[in-house]
Amino acid sequence: MSKNLSRETVERTDREVTESKENATAFDGARWQARLDALLSRHRVPGATLAVLVDGKIHELAGGILHRETGVATTTDSVFQIGSVSKGYTAALVMLLADAGKLDLDARVIDILPEFAVADAEATRTITVRQLLNHTSGIQGDHVKDTGRGDDCLARYVASARTVGMTNPPGATMSYSSTGYNVLGRIVEVITGTTWDEALKDMIYKPLGLTHTMTLPEEVLRFRAAMGHMGEPGEDPVPTPQWDMMPRSAGPYGGISATAADVAGFARLFVDGGTAPDGTRVLSAEAVEAMLAPEVEMPDKWFLGAHWGLGWGLFEWDGVRGFGHDGSTFGQLAYLRALPEKGLAIALLTNGGAAAPKVFETLCRELTAELAGVTMPEFGPSQEQVSVDPRPFTGGYRREGFLMTVTDRPEGEGVLRLTYEGADGLAGTFDPLHWNLVPVSDTPTKTVFAARRNAADGWIPVVFYALADGSRYVHFGVRATAKSS
Repeated sequence: MSKNLSRETVERTDREVTESKENATAFDGARWQARLDALLSRHRVPGATLAVLVDGKIHELAGGILHRETGVATTTDSVFQIGSVSKGYTAALVMLLADAGKLDLDARVIDILPEFAVADAEATRTITVRQLLNHTSGIQGDHVKDTGRGDDCLARYVASARTVGMTNPPGATMSYSSTGYNVLGRIVEVITGTTWDEALKDMIYKPLGLTHTMTLPEEVLRFRAAMGHMGEPGEDPVPTPQWDMMPRSAGPYGGISATAADVAGFARLFVDGGTAPDGTRVLSAEAVEAMLAPEVEMPDKWFLGAHWGLGWGLFEWDGVRGFGHDGSTFGQLAYLRALPEKGLAIALLTNGGAAAPKVFETLCRELTAELAGVTMPEFGPSQEQVSVDPRPFTGGYRREGFLMTVTDRPEGEGVLRLTYEGADGLAGTFDPLHWNLVPVSDTPTKTVFAARRNAADGWIPVVFYALADGSRYVHFGVRATAKSS
């Protein structure tokens, strides 16, 4: 594996894990159950499961119902779709192969997959495995392609990506790429000689004892499964038309289903420095540290962290480093945050509701404060008014499937209005979304706005910045989009 870490760094990580277990705080299950129930009711989230790793144990809670039309109660063994949290599992598979000396992270993708290509010939020639892992490849991130239910679905997906364009030159900035993670999934298949699904079972599920984690609908049917729900803020969400609206080819970037306890159990691998609960080493301490070491600085330092590593969003709260990921499918939202130095991991899986992010933010803030003595920061407009000239930011920003239009005549608060809608093959697939933007900070290199759709919503960051070549971009939802007009 490239970029080897010092022995002192690895020893420090082991010491921090040991100290965190010794300093753990007791978990009050009854009180947190009442808090979960109250938040689900207040924010109209149908159901959720919560798993908290602390004091060396995983504590499980459940609330609400799995399906509004059936009224089936949510239980701790209920299975939810975890969406893009799946990327952490795919990254771990890649790191396991690097650990075994079967993969060089700095190898070019075409040297492993000669058939790999995107629309940009130079990018095709130079993109590396590392750039796929840390989202700096520049490959347009939302290439959704149903290539069937067969075991060849990822091979066919990679073949279909030959027409996919670029958000930016490789290495120029961080832009979240689900497409890139499917390419990683195919790399895993080529090296292991099996499917991505089977590699997960053999290399992650079995060693970690994750008995309620799976990738295929027929596997989910063995368990109590959550139905997704969708709706506008302030409304009771309604069930989605079907349970699984993602193709099998979406697996490596978002196709895993699991219980909250199993998600926390996977996070435990990194909290415990690479060992399984029985002490068996699964991933080297060096590989764990590499995944938790900053690889690239985020233009948006708030949404998922100030940096990205090899698979995880990375952050520091009160000087304590952490990692995490969010996931969303059609009507289900998943959240994972962990503070390895404190021995803490929090996994919340929900089955919809526009205010599900508020439930997570509230629980995560309160849990980290009580169990780790750490303050989770809040993002929003500054107390002091920030003045900016809106004209440089107005115009269109376009990437494959999506168009963002920024105007300087918002209806309500703020100085700018951002409209987000489908384009190209996704044109008309959803109603346009609108956010009002309030300036937070303005520097020569970037301007940060806080955005929300209405007064009931939480604030999210929107960052305008320029690449080294002077081209203008907006970073929104951890994706970079170039100014097109």
